[in-house]
Amino acid sequence: MSAIRQRTRIDREAEESALSPAATRSHGAGDRREPEEPHEFRTCFERDRDRITHSKAFRRLKHKTQVFINPSGDHTVTRLTHTLQVAQVARSLAANMALNEPLAEAIALGHDVGHTPFGHIGEDALAQFFDDGWVHSSQSVRIFDVLEPLNLTEQVRDGILRHPWKVQPPPTTPEAMCVRFADRIAYLTHDVLDAIRAHAIAPGDLPATVTATFGEPGSSWIGLLISAVVQRSLEVGTVQMDPAVLPVMHELRAFMFERVYMGHDQQTHTRAAKRIVTELVEFLLEHPEHITDTYTDPDADRITQVADFVAGMTDRYALALHDRWFRPRLFDVGVLPPVPTAHTPGPSPAR
Repeated sequence: MSAIRQRTRIDREAEESALSPAATRSHGAGDRREPEEPHEFRTCFERDRDRITHSKAFRRLKHKTQVFINPSGDHTVTRLTHTLQVAQVARSLAANMALNEPLAEAIALGHDVGHTPFGHIGEDALAQFFDDGWVHSSQSVRIFDVLEPLNLTEQVRDGILRHPWKVQPPPTTPEAMCVRFADRIAYLTHDVLDAIRAHAIAPGDLPATVTATFGEPGSSWIGLLISAVVQRSLEVGTVQMDPAVLPVMHELRAFMFERVYMGHDQQTHTRAAKRIVTELVEFLLEHPEHITDTYTDPDADRITQVADFVAGMTDRYALALHDRWFRPRLFDVGVLPPVPTAHTPGPSPAR
């Protein structure tokens, strides 16, 4: 008998009988807008995961800001490394609660592909042009539905759309709730370490309640927060966090907004980045011929076409276009200076 045996999709689906009663089961080709034949070896959620990781939108995450714009260090978290960390935390949560790991992983890998250049700063800049605002999770779904259509399952689409805590109602699957917690666990833990490394804060600046509950900043925070979700979820039967830990995590998030995300040291970068995105949008509304044809939805209105193009840009591509059209000196010893307002149109750099 061979030391290697085959494990088909049907085998995988059969193994899901051992998952928690609340877990989402794979079945055939999955719930898709366009019907597909089931794959021989992969479940529907494994196929979604693979489609997402092979997409152009996913690859662009490596050059998109997480928090710090134009960081000088090699170890600063980017949107791509954040996404991989979210996937790891989400799989850990799902594994510990006997949920569907490939579904949690697929949602996590696709959750941020709609993010703008310069992170949430770019998102705020785009929101100015829409009466109902603009949310990166909706753009992530739009990318996979329209701009780079992947025909994802409804469970993955729902999890991506509803992963932000501000989006209500919450996602419909427990695996997507794992991603919602994993996203916050990942960004708070790695953003604290990045902020300390960048000397934006010192460990002693953290709220006393945070250090008393979590200890010194480091990898142990992730394990503690994962355990706080797993233990509470096992008690109540839905994905939740320990009510003694959740407010401490919220306190840490409030501290990070005050001292790091919206802190004084970030304001120069924030104002310049928001201005760059705003001016790119305004310029492209006047000169839509510069929007790349291969990433344009011809059925969309002008502002949506512009938003699709700008949101899909990496930081460096946005800077290159802005430099081409506005001719500023964008960086001076690693700091973004004020940007001139004069338009100087020119051809778009190759993408």
